[in-house]
Amino acid sequence: MGIENLMTFIVTALLFIMTPGIDTVFVLNKSIGQGKKSGVYAAFGVNAGVLVHTFFAALGLSVLIGKSTFALTLIKFLGAGYLIYLGFLKLKNKEEFIPTDKNKLNKNSKNDFWTGFLTNALNPKVALFFLAFFPQFINVNQMDNPIPFLLLGITYALIGIVWFLILTLFASVFSQKLRSIPKSGRWLNKLSGLIFIVMGIKIALAKI
Repeated sequence: MGIENLMTFIVTALLFIMTPGIDTVFVLNKSIGQGKKSGVYAAFGVNAGVLVHTFFAALGLSVLIGKSTFALTLIKFLGAGYLIYLGFLKLKNKEEFIPTDKNKLNKNSKNDFWTGFLTNALNPKVALFFLAFFPQFINVNQMDNPIPFLLLGITYALIGIVWFLILTLFASVFSQKLRSIPKSGRWLNKLSGLIFIVMGIKIALAKI
């Protein structure tokens, strides 16, 4: 279907996904702070954002966005602002990092899907990465065909889901141990808030 060296793509994609970045920090944050279910929702949300970038790449919209300095700058600052906003919410939150109310926990888990989705979808570096990475594994005669882009994007997202679910499993075990430490939740809330703010500032200052 226009794809070349699929196994090389899978191995390379896995290495990229395993490299710690914003998505990894986000999933670990949710898994440790709110448990396995929240981490699972976050993992699926992040990779739903991957599919958005894949869809844009398949339609050629990523090429248009990549050539527009204004569009890239706008998306960059929207993504950075959203991360900084999440960070300040964490800093202001005086509740325990690990909630005990099951209803609140379920509600937070669903919100984590959309938070993960927006965190990835508003990251212009992901779009630029796909534009540079995917064509390396597509036959030159199929560059105008959206199917190879979609297949590679879906494959990338599936690899990401598997990896982040593994991280979630290990991180949720760690979170259970934190429950026995008094006030650990509040300190982790502060730490995670600072991490989100730093990541947002890093994106805002990054050159595209």
